[in-house]
Amino acid sequence: MRRSILPCSAALITALFSLTLAAQTPTGQKPMTGQPTSAQKPSAAPKTTQVHPGKAGSPHVRTEYMVSEANISIEYGRPSLKGRTPGKDVDPYDGREWRTGADEATTLKTDKPLKFGNLSVPAGTYTLYTLPSGGTWQLILSKKTGQWGIPYPKGEDLGRVPMMASKTAAPVEQLTISIEPNTAGGHGGGLLKVEWGNTSASAPFTVG
Repeated sequence: MRRSILPCSAALITALFSLTLAAQTPTGQKPMTGQPTSAQKPSAAPKTTQVHPGKAGSPHVRTEYMVSEANISIEYGRPSLKGRTPGKDVDPYDGREWRTGADEATTLKTDKPLKFGNLSVPAGTYTLYTLPSGGTWQLILSKKTGQWGIPYPKGEDLGRVPMMASKTAAPVEQLTISIEPNTAGGHGGGLLKVEWGNTSASAPFTVG
């Protein structure tokens, strides 16, 4: 009897062990396989909320992005060209810091550290300015927040980074600031882009 019981007990233990492993493995997932890194995870679709109509007809919006597990939002006023030419009839003027929006200063919030080139940006709230100069552009992150968009708060920079400038395929009537996925080099991150008139200026960043 003992010889017949032992094989049955071993078989039972093996079956129970297999069932336990199956119960611990989520449905549709294979055990012992690597999980995708944050750099490989797709970004969620952005969500835009209307904030207020603006003081002079430039509507304010807040757009929220999920980029490599970072929650990033940008809130800004969206002026329209209305027949005007940037640099001649309206901002941005060459060599002058621009609030990159209308009315209140443009705000960027992030719950994860970001890195624009060599500039490390801790999680927090910042205001954004840009500076066109001689055909080149710079992105400015300011530590001062909650202010009107002008005057530019000198001495409050967290830092500045160069932007890549190019011409748009067609004129952009209403100022648009956006974040697009950027997986160049295999690193998770995004591309912050400013477009108005015939100009598109962008700055890549990574998360973490």
